[in-house]
Amino acid sequence: MIRLTAAALALALAAAPAIAEPVAYDFDKSHANLTFSYNHLGYSTTEGRFGDWEGELVIDQETPANSRISMTVNTDSLDTFWGERDTHFKSADFFEVAAHPTATFVSTGVEKTGENTLAVSGDLTIKGITKPVTFDVTINSIGEHPMAKTPAVGLDATTVVKRSDFGMNMFVPYVGDEVTISFSAEALQAK
Repeated sequence: MIRLTAAALALALAAAPAIAEPVAYDFDKSHANLTFSYNHLGYSTTEGRFGDWEGELVIDQETPANSRISMTVNTDSLDTFWGERDTHFKSADFFEVAAHPTATFVSTGVEKTGENTLAVSGDLTIKGITKPVTFDVTINSIGEHPMAKTPAVGLDATTVVKRSDFGMNMFVPYVGDEVTISFSAEALQAK
């Protein structure tokens, strides 16, 4: 009887559908961009980017809440395409890169908000100050990459933060306090 029960249990488990596992991805930095933008005196939108960052991405398609992302950004890699502004932004008035060489984001929750959209909440740390933020994420594509022939994902993510929340009050309110952070990337399944 015990053997029959064990055999039946083994057959039932073998016949059960496989539960999808979370999948780790490596970012393709040649197809990724981390940018920011803000309003300058009501006249224009100024943009910049960070060229040096590392990230981890794990996606669970069956249960998005099990997905996660984390990023570490080298603040000295800031580039606004104008050297004098870059120097000022790296000073104590703004990012203070000598004392705070990195900024980080660590997700704390992922919620599906639509067919291809997610709300990714997490902790953003800049200048040693941590604040909760939520990125609106659009999954552009997920499946086999047509060139790499491996599972891949493409996404766009945006959020708006107040720079004054992170100790960067210089020129507020004349230069916009709200900063839009955007991240666009392709990532290939980790090997």
